Amino acid sequence: MTALVECRGVSVGHDPDRPVLTGVDLQIEAGEIVVLLGPSGCGKSTLLRCLTGLMPPLAGEVLLFGEPLYQASPDARRALLRRTGALFQQDALFGSMSVSDNVELPLRETTTLPTAIIREMAAMKLALVGLGGLGHRWPANLSGGQRKRAALARATILDPAVVFCDEPSAGLDPVVAAGVDDTFLRLRDLFGSAFVVVSHEIASVRTIADRAVMFAGGAICAAGTIAALTASTDPVVRGFFHRVPAAPGVAAATVR
Repeated sequence: MTALVECRGVSVGHDPDRPVLTGVDLQIEAGEIVVLLGPSGCGKSTLLRCLTGLMPPLAGEVLLFGEPLYQASPDARRALLRRTGALFQQDALFGSMSVSDNVELPLRETTTLPTAIIREMAAMKLALVGLGGLGHRWPANLSGGQRKRAALARATILDPAVVFCDEPSAGLDPVVAAGVDDTFLRLRDLFGSAFVVVSHEIASVRTIADRAVMFAGGAICAAGTIAALTASTDPVVRGFFHRVPAAPGVAAATVR
C-alpha cells in the first residue's frame, strides 16, 4: 500500500549550508496518528512546513499519496494538497468571520456545492468536534479549546486523508487539552484520516500517538511506539519522556 506521506532523505531549513534536519526518512500510513517530538528548535515544525507545501526541502524528496510534491506542476501540487488538512498552532481563524463561515470556507473555495449543503456540512462537522450550535459565534467569543476545535473542524471539512497539526495542545489547560485529544481520536476512528502532529505535550502524546518520531541533533534520533520510546535508554529520549536531564556533552544515539 502506498504511504500517504513519505520523506526520502529529506533535509530542511532556511540556510542550505546549515540545514536544521538532514536525512529524514519517514512514512505515514492511512488511519494512524504519528507525533513528531523533540526539544524546541529541533526542526519538527520546519519539517511540518515542508510536508504541507510551504517550504521546499533542501535535499531529498517529499511524496504525498505516492506523488512527488515539489516536482509536481502548480495545479497538480494544489490537487495533492487539497487532499490534506492543516491545523495551525495559533488556530488561524478569521476574526471577521463567524465560526460557521470559517469552517465553510474550504468548501466555498474548492467546490460548487449549494450554499444550503455547505451550511449543513459545516454544522455537522462542528457538532462532531463538540461545537454544535455555536457556529453563529465569532472566534473572539470562544475559549482557547473551542477555537482549536473550530480550527480542527475547518481543517477536516473536506474529509482529508491526512491532517497536519502544529502544537494543537499548546496553551491549553490539561482538561481542555484532553478534550482536543479525544476529538482527534474520534475523527480518526470515524473517517480513517491519518494525523501528523507536532507536539511536546507528553500526556497528549501518550493518549493519541500510534507512533512517535523524535528529532535531536539535526536528525531522527528515535522512532517507534510510545512504549518503545518510553523504555529507551538513549539519554535524550529518556530525558524527554521521564524529565531526566541528559549528562552534559552526551549525544543522542540513533534508535530505530
